[in-house]
Amino acid sequence: MVSRTLIIVAIILLSCRSNDIDNSKLQVGSFNIEKDLLLVQYDCKTDVDDLHTVAAFFTLMSNVTYSNINYHAVAGTYGIQNGLYVPPNPLFELAFRDNWTDAHDNIQTAVEQVKSKITETLLNEGHVWIAEAGQSDFTALLIQSIKASLPEINTNENIHVVQHSDWNEKSTSPNALEFVKNNTDYHKIPDGNVVGNGTPGFNSAVYTHWKDKITNPKLLEVWELAFEISNEYNGKDGRYNNKSISQGGMDFSDLSEVCWILGLNDIKDTEEFFNLYSN
Repeated sequence: MVSRTLIIVAIILLSCRSNDIDNSKLQVGSFNIEKDLLLVQYDCKTDVDDLHTVAAFFTLMSNVTYSNINYHAVAGTYGIQNGLYVPPNPLFELAFRDNWTDAHDNIQTAVEQVKSKITETLLNEGHVWIAEAGQSDFTALLIQSIKASLPEINTNENIHVVQHSDWNEKSTSPNALEFVKNNTDYHKIPDGNVVGNGTPGFNSAVYTHWKDKITNPKLLEVWELAFEISNEYNGKDGRYNNKSISQGGMDFSDLSEVCWILGLNDIKDTEEFFNLYSN
């Protein structure tokens, strides 16, 4: 028979091991807040929902739980879709200051700038998590550049790509999408426009009382600018007409990918997001 003392020792060891795992992660099995890099990439073509997603991401990063996350934003990561670009620069500058890169202005320069951040993370034994609020064409260029300069890095293990939209996949160059799927840890998650499918649903034409929830002046400023720009360009000159936004509602459905990365899939919808993180 196993002695009572051995049983107690085994329980203590298992408990310590469990605590070590929990303390090393922001949540079990995903983003490691101590080592990892979160890239949020926005196509901004031609749907204005990315502007709301930027404001929602800034809201989440302003929360004390997530304020120390190492992240970087990229604008203009579009694929082969038709339509005009939605100029997001004033919003990116307000929300991210100098912590963002403009891929629309010069894509090769943007690849080199973002690659340097990825390289630093990988050499420090961290992982890179890419939330694609858009297509995979820019991601493909990043991975190609990383593999050329760091052939010893296994990008299938250390670079994770998260996509929620069938339309985004179809609007990616087929070769680029295939390359990203074959050379990263690629995750296609349920669509963030829908409530109750396993990820938060952040597209609502009826939720309009967000101002009642926000007391932080900077958050309010970011959201107001996001609405101002999105209302200006929504459906303009043949751009996609986002019906939720045109009705006065909200669409930050691309934030579902960040929620998946950070283990926040229990958030139900837009209203619950503001109840939890608006201040």
